[in-house]
Amino acid sequence: MFRLSHYMRELIAPTPIKPARKPAAPVVIWNLIRRCNLACKHCYTTSADIDFPDELSTQEVYRVMDDLKAFKVPVLILSGGEPLLRPDIFDISRRAKDMGFYVALSSNGTKITADNIDEIASIDYQYIGVSLDGIKDTHDRFRRMPGSFDEALRGVHLCLEKGIKVGIRFTLTQDNYQDFPALLQLMDDHDIDKFYLSHLNYGGRGNRNRKDDAHFQMTREAMDLLFETSYEWLKAGKDREFVTGNNDADAVYFLHWVARKFPDKADHIKAKLEQWGGNASGVNVANIDNLGHVHPDTFWWHYDLGNVRQRPFSEIWMDVSDPLMAGLKQNPRPLEGRCATCHFQRICNGNTRVRAQQTSGNAWAEDPGCYLTDAEIGVNPGEQFNGVIDTNIM
Repeated sequence: MFRLSHYMRELIAPTPIKPARKPAAPVVIWNLIRRCNLACKHCYTTSADIDFPDELSTQEVYRVMDDLKAFKVPVLILSGGEPLLRPDIFDISRRAKDMGFYVALSSNGTKITADNIDEIASIDYQYIGVSLDGIKDTHDRFRRMPGSFDEALRGVHLCLEKGIKVGIRFTLTQDNYQDFPALLQLMDDHDIDKFYLSHLNYGGRGNRNRKDDAHFQMTREAMDLLFETSYEWLKAGKDREFVTGNNDADAVYFLHWVARKFPDKADHIKAKLEQWGGNASGVNVANIDNLGHVHPDTFWWHYDLGNVRQRPFSEIWMDVSDPLMAGLKQNPRPLEGRCATCHFQRICNGNTRVRAQQTSGNAWAEDPGCYLTDAEIGVNPGEQFNGVIDTNIM
């Protein structure tokens, strides 16, 4: 996850480079339920509006939470499916809060209603993310349910009225690219706290629909708009949060944008980005699915590291006898192709490995989702990259 707003603030008010803080344990994204009332085109869990058998019971969830806390996991992101369809979601959420976790809820928004908003507010979630795939017709088409946009936006408004930090999550594809500016305007009009732009990752329905992945030029234009909007709003005193996910090349593209717009700040931003270190799947980001299987992140559901019913999460996570986990935790990672010769490995860390694995069968091949040119990553044939970012490159 690339926290764009953090680095935008560094442009305006640079802070000293301090030793990087290494989390003791990963953020855990926990798909507590697979059932969902929607059937989104890019769903990585391939959810449906049915009950899926053998999901973790409440007591099993509690036992896993105890292990996660002892392992020093700092953050739980409770997801699905649609987590609000799980009958014990508020019991689980309260227990997580009482244990001292940072607790976030990832919802499609349609199940946030006037009937449950008071209970949602009483949990005191640190953050609720609501997915929007565009404006009205586009969103309803992606979510395959007429009226889902209005219901999701109603859920956002209910959260805002209760003072809950809420954000929009948007997965960029070539089919909804045209709605991106309007979503940013919607964020501004409704004073929404956060915007998370997700690049399409090849997992679940996202893998079957990868032909719809945004063309690279569309991606670049969307990122340019995101950078400009974030900077202008920050300068205007609108301290909102912008984050991108599932394409760590965004950080390198941002560095080129900085070098072009603020060349005197490029070295500082480069140092800060290298301190961040890029993709953290299998290291600082983990996933537990509805059946208790552990994965390097949410898009690796086809790759099982072990099950929390048989082994504690803490034991599974530290086991590097698995070749994928050994490679993900290796520094530098055993990358191949363009990624192996990229000058910005220390920023990107090889990007998301699941796209390479899904398209080539090789988790260490170059990431087909990298939208940067050879010149931008310093792998021009016959040229040696001198480490200087060319401000005229784009």
